[in-house]
Amino acid sequence: MVLIVNGPIAERIGINSGHNAFGQGHRANATIGRAVRLVMMNVMNTRPGLLDRATFGNPGKYTFCFAERPDHPWEAFHVSRGFAADDSTVTLYASNSLHQVFNQLAATPEPILLCYADTLYNTGSPNVIGFNESLVVMGIEHAEVMRANGWSRRDVQNFLVEHTRRRVADLKRAGRLIGAIAETDGTTWRHAFRAPEDILLVCAGGAGSWSACLPGWGNKWTRSVTTRIEETR
Repeated sequence: MVLIVNGPIAERIGINSGHNAFGQGHRANATIGRAVRLVMMNVMNTRPGLLDRATFGNPGKYTFCFAERPDHPWEAFHVSRGFAADDSTVTLYASNSLHQVFNQLAATPEPILLCYADTLYNTGSPNVIGFNESLVVMGIEHAEVMRANGWSRRDVQNFLVEHTRRRVADLKRAGRLIGAIAETDGTTWRHAFRAPEDILLVCAGGAGSWSACLPGWGNKWTRSVTTRIEETR
């Protein structure tokens, strides 16, 4: 479970959104993520070997909480989800393992986003059906390329919807779809996403030509939720 925090509360309590945003060294990130995992284990019984029957699991299941950087080209992520800019929110997203994406040479959006598309829908991806969400955490250097070329958040989402795809023949050859390869399978595409809203696009991280793709669980029932944080004093 990934937690993405937006709004004034993120800075006030020190949730990291910059260098090493997914890593160690920031108490708020670690404490909040760990608390949510403990609730899941003790209330929902998502303990290894019981409701949690993951083959390997991943370190993000211990704690995974970060904030979105405020200095990126678009409106804040929570604003794109219908909240006011001065609201504080948290988004819960059911993630598969993290894949980092590197592209240092591209000066236009298309080559960078093609790297994302390839990562989000490799032949080993759980999502060959086309129902789920995926989270893209765009690094600030890639975001600056989008800004310099005038690409909006929706432009990025639309491009990924169109290009995150695999030929049916490739999926059958890899054993991800059943049946013999038909003549038309080499020109028939299977898309990972059905709508721009299936792609959660946030910005975080420090300097460097890196971004991260976190594919979803691969089913139509697991959807992200964003809720306003109500503070008590």
